[in-house]
Amino acid sequence: MKMKQVKRNLNPPPTSLQAEFFARILAAWSARLGVAILLFVLVAIVLGPVISPYGVNQMDLTQILGKPSASHPFGCDSMGRDLLTRLLHGGRYSLLLGFAASMFGALIGTFIGCIAGYFGGITESLLMRLMDVWSAIPGMLLCILVSIVMGAGFFPTVLALSIGSVPGGVRMVRGQILVERKKEYIEAAESINCSKMSIMFHHLLPNVIQPMIIITTMGIGSTIIMASALSYIGLGIQPPTPEWGAMLADGRNYIREFPHLITFPGISIALTVISLNLLGDGLRDALDPKMRN
Repeated sequence: MKMKQVKRNLNPPPTSLQAEFFARILAAWSARLGVAILLFVLVAIVLGPVISPYGVNQMDLTQILGKPSASHPFGCDSMGRDLLTRLLHGGRYSLLLGFAASMFGALIGTFIGCIAGYFGGITESLLMRLMDVWSAIPGMLLCILVSIVMGAGFFPTVLALSIGSVPGGVRMVRGQILVERKKEYIEAAESINCSKMSIMFHHLLPNVIQPMIIITTMGIGSTIIMASALSYIGLGIQPPTPEWGAMLADGRNYIREFPHLITFPGISIALTVISLNLLGDGLRDALDPKMRN
């Protein structure tokens, strides 16, 4: 029995990498706060039909511009629609826009950055000069131009929002590739005649993806703000589909008499963006060895 206990002590069960990763994320109070707020927002959005029994476009003409009450906790808009219902339903579009646009922009930036960093030479020069021109255009202006050309709607808005984040991702991935491609494991892969695509995406990419994950996560918040701005000026999600930016646009004409029309959508945007930024800080601390204590 004693020998079995000694063997058990000498061979402790291995720690799960996933558990260790999440423990690092939640090590800081700011990351825990960000995760708690984000989970609260996500659960509220998912349970929207349970929390509020009204239809998204259900109108009550007796409650036009109604203030918060027991039957309508967040009040009603200018068409008598329940603001809480539309806020919870609109959160799906705002979060989907933020996540989809950030991920799509990260994929494009990672692909171009891998090509520029690994091949070098004239390919790198041409791609980086293109990125210089690309980044010279302000991000919001570029989103507006693409939205005008592509039209309004969910997928054109995702495309418009993702385009502005590409140059930063390209520069980040290229810089990491330039450091990694000089290491011995790349020389070993080249010596056994691995294809260039295999070296880029099977050997280099897993070692340079961590900074991109951090930047993408922290960029979701700013993407949500830009999506709301596009909807606010009429170029994003179109009525009657609810979206937080569009709801702000609907309430701007009644800001003095009925401030609840813009207060609750504004608070929703602010809480979501803050939670994503705090979560991004936690990811940075967990993934970057230089940031660990």
